[in-house]
Amino acid sequence: MSIRVVALSLTLLATASAFAQKAPIRITADLSDAPRKIYHAEIDLPATAGVVSLTTPEWIPGNHRATGPASDITGVVFTANGKPLAWRRDDEDLYQFHVTVPEGVTTLHAHLDCIATERVSQKIAVLEWEKLLLYPANTPVKEIAVQPSVTVRKGWGIGTALTPTDGYDAQHPAGGTTHYVATTVEQLEDSPVIAGEYFHEFALAPEVTPKHYIDVVSDSPEDSNLRPAVLTALNNLVRETGAAYNSRHYNVYHFLLTLSDVAGGEGLEHGQSSDNGVGEKGFADDAHQLAEADLLAHEFTHSWNGKYRRPFNLYQDDFKKMQQGSLLWVYEGMTQYMGNVLAARSGLKTQEQYRDLLAMSAASLDNKPGRDWRSTEDTAIAASILRGGNPAWSNWRRGQDYYQEGELFWLDADTLIRKQTNNTKSLTDFQHIFLAKGGNTGPLIVPYNRDELVADLNQVVRYDWATFLHERIDNIHPHADLEGIEHGGYRLVYQDKPSGSETTMVASGSRRAAGVNAWYSLGLRANSEGVISDVRWGGPTDKANIGPGAKIIAVNGKVFSPETLRAAVREAKGKAEPIHLILQADAFVSTAEVDYHDGERYPVLERVQGTPAYLDDITTPLTKVEKIK
Repeated sequence: MSIRVVALSLTLLATASAFAQKAPIRITADLSDAPRKIYHAEIDLPATAGVVSLTTPEWIPGNHRATGPASDITGVVFTANGKPLAWRRDDEDLYQFHVTVPEGVTTLHAHLDCIATERVSQKIAVLEWEKLLLYPANTPVKEIAVQPSVTVRKGWGIGTALTPTDGYDAQHPAGGTTHYVATTVEQLEDSPVIAGEYFHEFALAPEVTPKHYIDVVSDSPEDSNLRPAVLTALNNLVRETGAAYNSRHYNVYHFLLTLSDVAGGEGLEHGQSSDNGVGEKGFADDAHQLAEADLLAHEFTHSWNGKYRRPFNLYQDDFKKMQQGSLLWVYEGMTQYMGNVLAARSGLKTQEQYRDLLAMSAASLDNKPGRDWRSTEDTAIAASILRGGNPAWSNWRRGQDYYQEGELFWLDADTLIRKQTNNTKSLTDFQHIFLAKGGNTGPLIVPYNRDELVADLNQVVRYDWATFLHERIDNIHPHADLEGIEHGGYRLVYQDKPSGSETTMVASGSRRAAGVNAWYSLGLRANSEGVISDVRWGGPTDKANIGPGAKIIAVNGKVFSPETLRAAVREAKGKAEPIHLILQADAFVSTAEVDYHDGERYPVLERVQGTPAYLDDITTPLTKVEKIK
């Protein structure tokens, strides 16, 4: 065990001892009103006479920006000995409340509500604790003890990594209130809860310690009963992470999965669990599963990379302080890489599907003109202002590209190590050093910096890793880093029809392949109604003076449909005649001519014969996996 981990462990043990001597905050989260889009909390806080400053979280770990829901917290009432107390919000820090506690009072009670318009439905409730947490301001959150309870509707099940104290039985959920072991505010924020009427908990890889589970809630009863093929792949995933990372940094792990067209749409990492939300049929069959195949592997990997090992300037001891993102190309980038690799190794997707989706990601990055002015590192530093937003001209602005750029970077590093060592070593050797420092632990946070990355890579193979990092991350490059793909025995090419995986996702209605993809031909993306969401800067559509937001009404004299546009692209190949469009923008109609003649173009990876197929080696399981049936 490293000196740093020993010191951190001793600090946490000392803190735990202090908790035993202090009364914890007691919070009961009431989710029974979730169908009406509101949560409630009753909170008892140890107090002494005088002005008390309390706060709700602002910077939520894993969100990479200030997303604390202060504006949704309502119905705030403070009382002491049953009598209401006046309070005042801080003039500058709008997350803080100031309350004067009378003499003789030892417990301050707070009631608050939170308007919950996301991650809820008539059958499902998801609680990320920032929605209801209230605790002393200006105090390290790992030093604040808290004892949680959760109330849900009768018959609803609850999924969480928190440890119940009153015999909660996940196989026979009864609803009502469940009490949990005391923890810290830092760990409670890291311990989400899902609840629902249609609930199933499945044990995974029972021979592996600590224990692993997947808790599932859905809007329809049949969806929460996951297919055997999904459970087999998740058993494989648990085993594969042990081989890949050579450590476990949790006391128990719960995959929390919501299947809902209303309450879906999430992927948020936690140390001992992950909050995963997809559409109602997201795992119903192989076709729907493809677009979501890396989600569970990605968020699970974050338990090692992001929660345990965390960038020194991203980790803060108070949810008030800004989390700096300069190393997110490690936190998210390496996780993006391993999430996709582990999905292939475990059987959540095939090796061919892995390559197809990698081609789509790499091509998107290689055709993103914003890289002419913005580096990968800047997409990480600016993460908090890049997340979300309108897709218009997003290729020129760039977004959270540290995910996919990081994926290509770590693939480059992996294949370089394999090349330098004749495939006797790989990124796995680095991860056994970097992610397994301290061996198996409970949920800890061990920060790192760039110097440590370089030192750990050099333990695997001597190389000028500092320059390797600098050139690929800090410098501006007009093209994506495709060296990892090429060293892996493949090359990115374009063909006149979509790959099998893209075709599958289009047919299944996947969010990842929705609408019209003419990005690599005309340089536009549009929905099925013809509304253009983005135009590639410098591409044919841009040169025709067409902008995002315009709606294509007709193509070459025919009413628009996705197939009409694709046919026009095919028919213009090798001809001099431009493609004629009629467009509506705002309240105006106009015409435009797009000068493009190279036909349809869709990205795929092509095998380079006579070269080592490292890409296939990378996606080969490290353990004896169960066969997917």
